[in-house]
Amino acid sequence: MLSVTDSRWFDLLEEEDLAFVKRFVLCSGSLKELADSYGVSYPTLRLRLDRVIQKIKILDDQKVEDPYERLLRAQYADGNLDSATFKRLLTTYTQQVKGTK
Repeated sequence: MLSVTDSRWFDLLEEEDLAFVKRFVLCSGSLKELADSYGVSYPTLRLRLDRVIQKIKILDDQKVEDPYERLLRAQYADGNLDSATFKRLLTTYTQQVKGTK
């Protein structure tokens, strides 16, 4: 099994995100068609796509090697953490890691 740092971004995406990307590709990248297939408005779909794009950028970022930091960043990109909470958790974790080295 690959480690988090050896994994490719698509290996780290959740099944729901992979299904979204697959549907996007099968719709030839048409956001209107994809929104229709999900039965949602264009702005709702655009927000979802933006979150998946942000998550892919985080997962593909080779500078983020720490699995916990990568998880925090992915949760923030998914909208599961607000900005203040994300920053507080990341700062606290970074300080803890630096203190143990």
